[in-house]
Amino acid sequence: MSDPVIVGVDGSASSLTAVDVAAREAHLRGTSLRIVHAIGSPSAHLPPGAAPWSPADHGLEAMVHGLPARAEERAHAVAPGLEITRSVVTGDAIEVLRIESRSAALTVVGSRGLTGFSGLLLGSTAVHLAAHGHGPLMVVRGRPDPAGPVLCAVDGSPAGERAVDFAFAEAALRGAPLVALHVWNSWSARAYEGPGDPLAAVVADADRLREAEQRLLDRAVTGGQKTYPQVTVERRLVRSRIRTALIDASREAQVVVAGARGNGGFTGLLLGSVSQALLHHAHCPVTVVRGTE
Repeated sequence: MSDPVIVGVDGSASSLTAVDVAAREAHLRGTSLRIVHAIGSPSAHLPPGAAPWSPADHGLEAMVHGLPARAEERAHAVAPGLEITRSVVTGDAIEVLRIESRSAALTVVGSRGLTGFSGLLLGSTAVHLAAHGHGPLMVVRGRPDPAGPVLCAVDGSPAGERAVDFAFAEAALRGAPLVALHVWNSWSARAYEGPGDPLAAVVADADRLREAEQRLLDRAVTGGQKTYPQVTVERRLVRSRIRTALIDASREAQVVVAGARGNGGFTGLLLGSVSQALLHHAHCPVTVVRGTE
């Protein structure tokens, strides 16, 4: 059997929803599901207002066996017959999931956990794994359209190329169409012809810039269309603000796929601003795909 789908659980509503999604993803891929629960400081995993854990009330036994068992029941309800394993590990949840992701076909987490602050839209676990994990990471959020397309953010970067490949495979698994969305604006750098090409000319010559952006989009999807001829592809070229356009388009999608870092990002950042914006504001689950490391 191929690598499993891994899902991290911490008892939060968000993580239990992630179990449902992870079970469906494992079923689609014909692989197993691995439920991972990390125990660091016991008090960090208790709901607000709960009594501190003590050996006398068997809190540790409930923590170790109760939560993963409930998660397994949910997964079986979604995908009966799915092969499921459970892993309870002592250690920091972020580090545990980062290591587990090395052997995962896909790692799935909720957008917020019990350790998140109420004012934050996204938990630290999801952000950190998107930047430092191994393999694709799906962050479950929003209300996806189950009949909608797979939405892929195309930008021509190395991570973006991996994201396009992943999006085609995901669309084929789901029997869904693929929307390959490339967003451009007057500040796009694709049409530069060298150091002698003045910025003013690039800004003014919108037609030339649009043509260059269309070529980039066409190149990005050509390989995937040959590999997955059964996938219906819409090549969508939009002149807009990148983050705004992708977030708006995510309203009609069942999942959005993006590279961890795209063109125009700062070299020192492991997670680009577009990916971060999608993780925080997309209207459906977001899968972040890293480039070759």
